[in-house]
Amino acid sequence: MSLVQTQRELNQIDNEIVILEKKRAELEMKESDRIRMINNVQRSITKHTSASTIASKNRQVQSYQNEIVKFLKDKADLTSKIAAKRKNRVDKFVKLQKEEVAERQKENRNQQNIQLRYEQRINDITSQINNQMVRPRQPYFFSGTNTEKYDVFISHAWEDKDDFVNEFVDDLAELGIKVWYDIKRITWGDSMRAKIDEGLAKSKFGIAIISPNYIAEGKYWTKTELDGIFQLESINGKTLLPIWHNITKKEVMEYSSILAGRFAMTTASMTSKEIAIELKNLLNPTDTDDSQAKLNEDYELSRGMLGEMYE
Repeated sequence: MSLVQTQRELNQIDNEIVILEKKRAELEMKESDRIRMINNVQRSITKHTSASTIASKNRQVQSYQNEIVKFLKDKADLTSKIAAKRKNRVDKFVKLQKEEVAERQKENRNQQNIQLRYEQRINDITSQINNQMVRPRQPYFFSGTNTEKYDVFISHAWEDKDDFVNEFVDDLAELGIKVWYDIKRITWGDSMRAKIDEGLAKSKFGIAIISPNYIAEGKYWTKTELDGIFQLESINGKTLLPIWHNITKKEVMEYSSILAGRFAMTTASMTSKEIAIELKNLLNPTDTDDSQAKLNEDYELSRGMLGEMYE
């Protein structure tokens, strides 16, 4: 029996208990009313009351007592039914708890199986690439004649363009970083798969902007691009640079423990510009050293000028 059906039955039992308790309360009110009537009749009998009137009142009292006996019998019957319903409710509640535990375990197993299948797929692809490395050859993705190279390939979900990706690409361009970006590299009539393979093969790094949209069920292109980056990484070394966007570590871990284990930039604590600068430093580490030297030089110069002012 399904979890929903058991919950529905439990709710039905609760409703039946409420109805039975309401009926029992009504009988208790009637019983109390008849006792009050008996007391009133008995108080109305005095030493001046005639024998015929006393007989009539005694019959009235007897009628009330008969009603009370019936009320007590009906109340006992209701009490028995309520007790049975409460026992049944306890059994249903225990069953519901067991079904909820079983449902959670089933869901966890499904999630684990999905993750294992995905990671097995990555391992299979990696093994295939390693087996094919026995002879030098052109990268798997592209064999065309275009020799243009890129610093970075941007893998992302289309839904994230407006709130982050477009701004990030603009910031990279301002820093002189050559970017492969689909809206600038894929034109009408092009083969999307061929263009993506070309961009991956000709990029130093692949940035994957990991978001709920990126890992959503049915996202074929994002999974294809991520698989491609992993394949290139098995040949060229470190290639994948993840950025977490509007996503938690738990969500990434549920999608892929391999991906969650990578050090990533995050839009939760960094601006688009700051992340772009980090990539610039990665591509040109000497620029960082020169910039720091320039800052030190400016600092010493400013100290000298302040010293002259106060001499």
